Amino acid sequence: MAGNAPSNPLLGIGCMAIGGLLMTGNNAILKWLTTGYPVGEIIFIRGIFFWFPIAFFIARSGGLLSIRITRLRLHAVRAGCIIFSAFIYIFGLRYLPLADVTAIGFSTPLFVTAMATFLLGEVVGWRRWSAVVVGFLGILIITRPTSGLVSLAVLFPIGSAVWTSIRDLVTRRMVTTESSNAILITSSAAVMLAGLCTAPFGWIRPTSQDFGLMVCSGLFSAFGHYFMIEAFRHAEAVIVSPFRYLTIVWAITLGYVVWGDFPEKHVIGGVILVICCGLYILHREIVVRRQRRQAKG
Repeated sequence: MAGNAPSNPLLGIGCMAIGGLLMTGNNAILKWLTTGYPVGEIIFIRGIFFWFPIAFFIARSGGLLSIRITRLRLHAVRAGCIIFSAFIYIFGLRYLPLADVTAIGFSTPLFVTAMATFLLGEVVGWRRWSAVVVGFLGILIITRPTSGLVSLAVLFPIGSAVWTSIRDLVTRRMVTTESSNAILITSSAAVMLAGLCTAPFGWIRPTSQDFGLMVCSGLFSAFGHYFMIEAFRHAEAVIVSPFRYLTIVWAITLGYVVWGDFPEKHVIGGVILVICCGLYILHREIVVRRQRRQAKG
């Protein structure tokens, strides 16, 4: 479909739903493993099996020619963002319910919009700024800041969302010259290396069952990303992006079945507010881009 307009909305929606389910399953596995293993060990072992799908993606995209790197500094910055984001996100999963961490992760578009003005010089109108402010109020409703340990733990997923937002902004600058495979490879290698560096601090030999879960985590994550990418290949962003929020349904379901967690009313209310703001920001970005194309035409 290269070079053609997206033309299969149902397939795109299906890919986004499957991708979100796989990513949520990956997060549930990580939450389960954090009770018995160091975060760095989990990241390293699961990262090994992330490379099998990467090899498939490279072969599918034309082989080694698809991983030429021209902007190494930006690759390094992006990799650093992912390392910080991954470590603190998994710490958040250790201390918080799966649905709460997923909900806070929805704040990423808010941070991206807020920081785009300062880091990329993009013009953000008052409508999107208003959505950002209201969305952050939704995050406050979800987290209900207090002095307790659980409340302090919300800083992990919030910090992860910030680093993820910076990663996304850096990626915007990279995609004009760097291939998706090149970006994926450098980031994956850096995260694995960071996990390996924690070995001297004491790793635990995993049981065969837990090792299998680490394998599944790596595969779920890789193919989850793949299906989400395919979603945008088959349908426009305005169609498939809203279905990214199905992950909260998967997270609530898995959280209840595995740990007996169910979000409190304030969390559900905050999630609805954040999702609405995220969707409005998406709508305004599409409107602004359309207006710019019309002005140039």
